[in-house]
Amino acid sequence: MIIFGVDPGFAITGYGVIEYKNNKFRTLDYGVIETEAKTELPQRLCIINDRLNGLLAQYKPDAMSVEELFFNTNIKTAIAVGHGRGVVLLTAAKAGIPVYEYTPLQVKQAVVGYGRAKKEQVQYMVKVLLGLDSIPKPDDAADALAVAICHAHSSGVQNSLKIRQDWR
Repeated sequence: MIIFGVDPGFAITGYGVIEYKNNKFRTLDYGVIETEAKTELPQRLCIINDRLNGLLAQYKPDAMSVEELFFNTNIKTAIAVGHGRGVVLLTAAKAGIPVYEYTPLQVKQAVVGYGRAKKEQVQYMVKVLLGLDSIPKPDDAADALAVAICHAHSSGVQNSLKIRQDWR
């Protein structure tokens, strides 16, 4: 199964592409899609869409996993991230790729085994689980890979639940 993980953003959208087969991971690609601050909102959203379309066409993932929006106090930032997240969801839907959403707590639980793990712990485990030489940079790319790993660990449960629902 090829999983395309996304850490949605507006200025920076992280992505990570992994293959998960026989309980083993293989990293295919990771990086970020950046948009410049002085670029108008519609053009920034187009950049995210265009780059995602290219990556999805290149890797033909079986699933996309996206981190759910989380914000503490800055509503303006949350709205901007929400714009980028909307483009990510729309791009996947138009490409016919199923989307799975995970909270930061779920991602940490799946990658580290502890839902309140620190960012550094998650990044270290991403490196270990994927057999990488170093922690992926920038942080947004590491976060996207973590979301992809989360889906790999969760997809077996989802598939068994789907089978049970189909059985009824």
